[in-house]
Order: sequence, then C-alpha cells, then structure tokens
Amino acid sequence: MTTPDPASSQTRPLDVIVLAAGAGTRMKSDLPKVLHPVAGRPMVGWAVKAAQDLGARSIVVVTGHGAERVEAALGGEGVAFARQDQQLGTGHAFLCGAEGLSGDGDVLVLYGDTPLLSEATLRDLLADHRAEGSAMTVLTGELPDATGYGRIIRGAGGEVERIVEEKAASAEEKAVREFNSGVYVMDRRAPELARRIGNDNAAQEYYLTDLLELYRAEGGAVRAFKLSDPDEVMGANDRRQLADAETVMRRRITQNLMKEGVTIQAPDTVRIEDTVQISRDVLLEPGVILTGQTVIESGAVIGAYSVVGDSRIGAGAIIKPHSVLESAEVGAGADVGPFARLRPGTVLGEGVHIGNFVETKNARLDRGVKAGHLAYLGDVTIGTETNVGAGTIVANFDGVNKHQSSVGAGVFIGSNSTLIAPRSVGDAAFIAAGSAVHEDVPEGAMAVARGKQRNVEGWSRRYWGGLREKVDVKLPWLSGWLKKG
Repeated sequence: MTTPDPASSQTRPLDVIVLAAGAGTRMKSDLPKVLHPVAGRPMVGWAVKAAQDLGARSIVVVTGHGAERVEAALGGEGVAFARQDQQLGTGHAFLCGAEGLSGDGDVLVLYGDTPLLSEATLRDLLADHRAEGSAMTVLTGELPDATGYGRIIRGAGGEVERIVEEKAASAEEKAVREFNSGVYVMDRRAPELARRIGNDNAAQEYYLTDLLELYRAEGGAVRAFKLSDPDEVMGANDRRQLADAETVMRRRITQNLMKEGVTIQAPDTVRIEDTVQISRDVLLEPGVILTGQTVIESGAVIGAYSVVGDSRIGAGAIIKPHSVLESAEVGAGADVGPFARLRPGTVLGEGVHIGNFVETKNARLDRGVKAGHLAYLGDVTIGTETNVGAGTIVANFDGVNKHQSSVGAGVFIGSNSTLIAPRSVGDAAFIAAGSAVHEDVPEGAMAVARGKQRNVEGWSRRYWGGLREKVDVKLPWLSGWLKKG
C-alpha cells in the first residue's frame, strides 16, 4: 500500500487538465463543440480562464476533434496541448494530458464544454480537498431527478465508495439524487494510477471514474464536494443547451455589474460579453449589446438597442439609441447618434457631436467638432470646433485606392458639400453649400465649387407636354397642372 501524498496541503502546486477532444455531434456544426461561444468566449476558454484564475502552474488542453482550430483559438493563452488522436475514453484522454506533468502537485480535471463552473466553486473544491487530506475529491451535485448522470454511492462515513453509471445502476441506485459532475481534483499519484485503468467493458474504453477504485485500493480517501448550484456543471451539448448556458452567463454578468454600481434598465434584454469593462454610474438602456474589448468609463450612457464592439467610451459620453460602434474611441462628454455608425479607426475628441445617420471610418475628430446629420466622413482628420453641414461627404475612394484628407480647426463646411480626397482645408476656411471641392482650400479662404445656376422658363410644360399620353395615364395630377397652363 502506498502512503498518502506527504506534501503540505496548502502549498502544493496545481496542474489543470482540460478535456476538449470530443466531436460534439449533437451540436450539428462544422465548428468544434468547445469553440462555440458563450458570452464572448469559446466554451473551452472559460475552463482555461478558470484555471488561470486559480493560479494553475500548468494548463494542458487535450484536443482531438478539430484540434488545429481549437489550438489556434487558444494560442497566446499560455496553455499546452496534448493530442488524443483516438477517442478511447476519458481515462485515455486524461493520460494524454498527464504525460507532461511534473508529478508533484494536485491535478484538477475540467471540461471544455462546461462553461458555467465558477472560479469560486473551484476554489472551494480545492480548499476542501486539501483541508480534508483527500486523495481524490469528486465534485458532485444534487437534482430531484438525476437521470442521465452517474450516481454517487457513499459509505457510512460519507466517503465515496462507488460511482455507478445509470445504465449499470439498480432501481435503488437510480433513486439516488447525488450525481457525478465529472470534475475531480486528485493528488500527485493520479497519472501513475491512471496508467492502470483497463478497458474491460462493453465499449472497450478507458474510464476516468475507475480512478476511484484504484485510489481506494491504495488506501486513499475519496470524498465528495457538493455544489450548491448544480447548474454550474450544466454541459452544452446541443444548441438548446448552448442557449441555456448563454442565458445563465448573461444573468451572472449583469448581476455582477449592477452590484458594482452600473444601472441596467432591462437586464434580461441586454447582452454583455465577459471581456467588457464598465465603470460605476454607467447607464445601459434596454437592448444594448456590448462585445469584445469594450471599455466604458464612469457616467456614460449607452442608448437603447445600440451595439458597441471593441470600443472605448469616455466619461460622461452619450451614445444615443440604435447606434453602432466598431473599434472606435469616443471622448469624454461626446455624444453620438441616434442611428450613427462609427467604423474602425474612428477617434472622437472631447465634446464631439455626431448626429443621426452620420457614418465615420478611420476618422479623427478633435474637440468640439459637430457633424449633426447625414454625413460620411472617411479617412479624414478634422480640427477643433469645425462644423460639418448636413449631407457632407468625404469622397475618399477613387475606385482603386483610399486617400486621406485633413480639415483644420474652426472650419465651416456647408450642407451637401463633397471633399474629393486627398484634400487639405486650412483653419477657419469656409466651404459654400453644395460645393464639390477638388482643390486644397487655404487658411481663412472660402471655397465655392459649384456650377452657376440658370433657370429656363417654361421648360417643364414643354417637356411634359411632349409626354402627354404617359402623363395622362400615370400622373393625373401633373396632367391637371398642364391643362391649367
């Protein structure tokens, strides 16, 4: 009989193996199951994040189905990978991941398709395992009906004697409500004992649950740590379960934000990814979607049904309803929308006003710039306090290349003007309404670039009179006007 792990209980290092090799056929997708996103992270990313938050010394993700895509998605996360080329069961997958472990720490087994398992629960599991001096601790839960799960059979002293799979359970064992989550924390002997797991079963697979008997045969104590919320180990095996997991995660995120001082007017209608950072006193109106590396500073307001991705919103800024921001930066006190679109590369300075149906792309607008209506501003820098009239277009594309333009400070651009890039407009210049500016405008000058107006009297009656038959049939009101003449 081997002796229990002699290492100090609280100082042992932690290694984490994430099993993520399954095909996930019930998802009915070309995308590997563990890469389906939940609240902005692929499912397997949640397991990796939990391991990182626990301070794991090493994290090994066992890949198989779609291995290249899974490994590419987790590149840069500081994890190692082990390939399970043949799907021979959970025990075999564990051994694939354990090959590179140092063999002197606790080993935690997680899964790439259970994104709801929280760091807090895992910390409690690990602390209980170490405090009790267990060789193996099984994370369990309790349900009124545990159909589909392996059942936990405890001994008189509360230790786990057996895990019985449902297909092998008696009627009495099926009545047990405590189930096996499949999450385990084990002492350093786990890799060694796992090599003894056999495949003498109907499926000829190597089951990780067999470690329980191997530990008990070695004199190790096997205990259970029961979840307070069994939903934490809810797997996402199909699209319905994926949606359920997303709903739970969205609720967690909004509740945590509200605890930290964020006002969310209709929490069930918003979608906020885990990667988003929001300061206190921010107001989120109904239907808001916040994704990616978005940062929202204190006092900002995000209007109803706005979509903000990978953007920074300054303190006190207002994003009015139905606006879309992609990789943009909005300065303090600025306001955007409604129905505005800020595309990648947009940087708005302090107090900038972007109104309804204004689109910007790779545009830098300095402090106090105003573009109130129906404009397109692409590949342009605009100086402080410049006014951009309704219908202004920066024509930045010549059919082959994009060109950059610059507009100085204090410029007034009249309505329905077009700047044909590349153009430079000096400080305090004026551009007359309706101008198509195709030359640079010096500082303080006024540009008038439009044809001289000429009124041809009686033209309409002559033109429409020649189309009298069509007018009579399709435009009766016009026919009546012609007759009056």
